[in-house]
Amino acid sequence: MSTLPDIRPDNIAQFLNKEEIVKATIAQIIKDFDMHGVTVIFTGTTENAYPELLQKLSGEISFLLIHDYSRLLSILYQVDITEKEIAKAQQEFHDYNHAEILAHQIIVRDLKKVLLRQYYKSKDQ
Repeated sequence: MSTLPDIRPDNIAQFLNKEEIVKATIAQIIKDFDMHGVTVIFTGTTENAYPELLQKLSGEISFLLIHDYSRLLSILYQVDITEKEIAKAQQEFHDYNHAEILAHQIIVRDLKKVLLRQYYKSKDQ
């Protein structure tokens, strides 16, 4: 029987090394942003998935921080990211700016959603 995935800030890359997981995570991110009228486009390549996701999301988030903060809050609520998680990430990622921290949190949360779906799907089979 497989175990629940243990996703931490220091091991995200190991989960984003399988094409199926990368594509599912990207699809989840696109869906979450699209629900709020924000279009995000990724190449979908497994190689360098995390840096690309971080860069593209940071750009969108930077724009929303300045021009449409309420929409950003709606996206964060949709993705299910708490203020506590953001504060913790700010302490862990000193080299990241605020938009990068939020982007990182979105990637982590949507990756967890994908891995949990995969875990329960394999458990049912």
